Amino acid sequence: MCSLLNILLALLSRFLFAAHGVVTVWRVVAVKDEPLYWLLLTGVALLGVEMAVTLKCTRNAEWKWFSPMVFLYLSTVIPSIWFLELSLLQSKLPINNSSGPELHLLAHIPITAGIVDLDPENWVAGLEQTMLIVLVLGRWLMPKGDMSRDQLSQLLMVYVGLGADILDIFDTFREPEVKTNWAVVIIGLSIFSWALMQFPLVLTQTRPSKGSHLCCSASPSSFVSCCSSEVWSLLLTVGLQDGPFLLFRLYLMMREQVLNQLMIFFTCKNILIVLLELYRIFVVQCKHQAEESGLERCAARVLRCASQRGSKEEEEETETGGEECCHTDTGGGD
Repeated sequence: MCSLLNILLALLSRFLFAAHGVVTVWRVVAVKDEPLYWLLLTGVALLGVEMAVTLKCTRNAEWKWFSPMVFLYLSTVIPSIWFLELSLLQSKLPINNSSGPELHLLAHIPITAGIVDLDPENWVAGLEQTMLIVLVLGRWLMPKGDMSRDQLSQLLMVYVGLGADILDIFDTFREPEVKTNWAVVIIGLSIFSWALMQFPLVLTQTRPSKGSHLCCSASPSSFVSCCSSEVWSLLLTVGLQDGPFLLFRLYLMMREQVLNQLMIFFTCKNILIVLLELYRIFVVQCKHQAEESGLERCAARVLRCASQRGSKEEEEETETGGEECCHTDTGGGD
């Protein structure tokens, strides 16, 4: 029953990713009016092969540290977002009147008539926002793997926060000073793509239970590591998102003279978040080193106790052997 449920969840999550990927690529084909862009569906087309390999090679229908399913989905959606944003930049018009034949076909369907009438900017914004919603829902629906429910809920909340921060980067493209600046848009899209690489990684910010740190339950070498999972997660967040976002906003303020209330607020927020994350890394590392030193002292104490016990046993054996020799000598004299 558990394996059947994992298969159903795997199918449902991959169907969700594939559906959104198809809609995003369809929009690119409609805007570009070039069927060659259907090749962008290669990533979601491989989801079936990926699911078969995952179900066969893993115990809980999911990989531990990396999600190939999310990576394949992003390999379809990220290039599509690039093409849509660059096409929107190239048009330099609030409404793009050039609609592809696919749009005219959908216009005859009453349900999709209102969607077809959306201007290109709303289309792109809607696809970007739904992409992050699909990432959170897909992670929720897919099998948990080796994660507990507590770790999964914490990871989902982290994903929601990351998605909200990532969407803020697109607001900078709408600033009057840089809305036609190719360099700013390309740098922003690069930072957006770089930040999305957090989602295929499964690093939860949870600490192991206290019972796992008992010093005499295992050898100290099994606990020796460079950083805990929480530190790795914080480092990835700083390196993939908060750090690049801060540098990008500082560049816009100093070089492009984009100075408004929202830009100043988000820049100050990024500075505060980076400082808090670095402080958290320092605290966790100090605690980690203190635990390692405690384990080393405990291991040394265990070795000392073992050596003392061994020396006592040797002394007892020596005394026992001396008494036996004395009894033997006494019996021989009689």
